Amino acid sequence: MAADFRWPVRVYYEDTDSGGVVYYANYLRFMERARTEWLRALGFEQDHLIRDEGILFAVRSASLEYLRPARFNDQLLVGVRLAERRRASLSFEQVVSRADEQALPLCTGRIRIACLAADSLQPRPIPPHVLEEIPDVG
Repeated sequence: MAADFRWPVRVYYEDTDSGGVVYYANYLRFMERARTEWLRALGFEQDHLIRDEGILFAVRSASLEYLRPARFNDQLLVGVRLAERRRASLSFEQVVSRADEQALPLCTGRIRIACLAADSLQPRPIPPHVLEEIPDVG
């Protein structure tokens, strides 16, 4: 998977299990950070979306494949590629690799996020001016 956006992450001791390997759930945290930075690079801060637009994005589904271990002090790149853009949701393909071995994925994931009304947590269409800034999937 070629990523359209990459975000660097360093593995800290707190990210690892007793064997010094990244704890499996932390890959979700790394992917979340990268999607947040992807959104920020498009010009949207999540706290502003809640305050000004009354919306938030929440994970609807996640599927991960763990291929190789990341370890303490590794420098990683977390890739984000928009796979599907719908009226009220976005799907991403994400890959985590070592910064010096981008061709060898450590973990891949498919994450779907839903747009929700901040006050009710009910599904809501992504506002048109936000959707305009999100690249179309080719």
